[in-house]
Amino acid sequence: MWKFLVRRILLGLLIIVMGAMVVYTVIRCLPASYVEKMARQLAAGSLGRINFEEALAQLEHSYGLDSGIIKGYFIWLWNALGGNFGNSWAYAIPVTQKFAEVIWWSVLMNIITYVFQMVTCIPLGILAARKQYSKTDYAVTVFALACISLPTFYLATLLRYVFAVKLGIFPFVGIYGNTFLYMNTFEKIVDVAYHLVLPVITLAMLSVGGLMRYTRTNMLEVLNADYIRTARAKGLPEKKVINKHAFRNTLIPLISYMSYLLPGMFGGAMITETIFGIPGIGKIAYDAMIVGDIPFSMFYSVFMMVLTQVSLIIADILYAVADPRVRVN
Repeated sequence: MWKFLVRRILLGLLIIVMGAMVVYTVIRCLPASYVEKMARQLAAGSLGRINFEEALAQLEHSYGLDSGIIKGYFIWLWNALGGNFGNSWAYAIPVTQKFAEVIWWSVLMNIITYVFQMVTCIPLGILAARKQYSKTDYAVTVFALACISLPTFYLATLLRYVFAVKLGIFPFVGIYGNTFLYMNTFEKIVDVAYHLVLPVITLAMLSVGGLMRYTRTNMLEVLNADYIRTARAKGLPEKKVINKHAFRNTLIPLISYMSYLLPGMFGGAMITETIFGIPGIGKIAYDAMIVGDIPFSMFYSVFMMVLTQVSLIIADILYAVADPRVRVN
């Protein structure tokens, strides 16, 4: 098991390094950047004393962009290995400091979404499998297909229009109200939870449909297995057959599917946070990318890669927990 984990971690590190190189190359090849914007402002403010080309050359030298892409990447990689991701060009503070300021909003929203998905999708998928071709099964299937079909930006806009604009039940944008600073601790928790209702629903819909369908399909396959029929023939209660025998054997494919939910939700949060105006890592990364903030964009991309690899390694460990045969193989 330890040899497998070491090999898996080394492979993950290689993927992160190569992926970061691809992202760095793409960002460096973009037609416009924050540096060019600053160069135009510098040239315009100099009253003709310096032109755009000279200002751009000075800024590129200051930010280390006058070197080639390969050399520039390895300079960035060496600094990153030492924990130095540079200063954000757009926010004028260290990248890690800006990350620490905004990541907790994303973590809070995604943990709530993840728990909501687990406690709703898996039971509904199992219920639909147990009552195959019934009204319950059809209702769950239609709901799952609707969730799969709705794009994130459309669902977020629709929820805001109905519940914020027309009904006025939930706030239109933001993570807390105007009187947040004057509230006590309990009131602050309630206020943040109130503002997170629509974003959490939007994020949850990204995976609810697929997870329901995936759970139903795998549970149907397990329920038709010989050992399930044998367990029922022995007179075991149906609840014990489902929860102890069938569900555990459904966990293997579910673990594989759920390993992509965590990085997927952080990636999808970029759209959701931007639409709802939540100052999480997704929105801040989006704002940094559209102005060509290379340091922050690189940090966010590497963060997503690390999160993906960690999720996959955790999934590999959970395989062994759910099925002891995995440890032997």
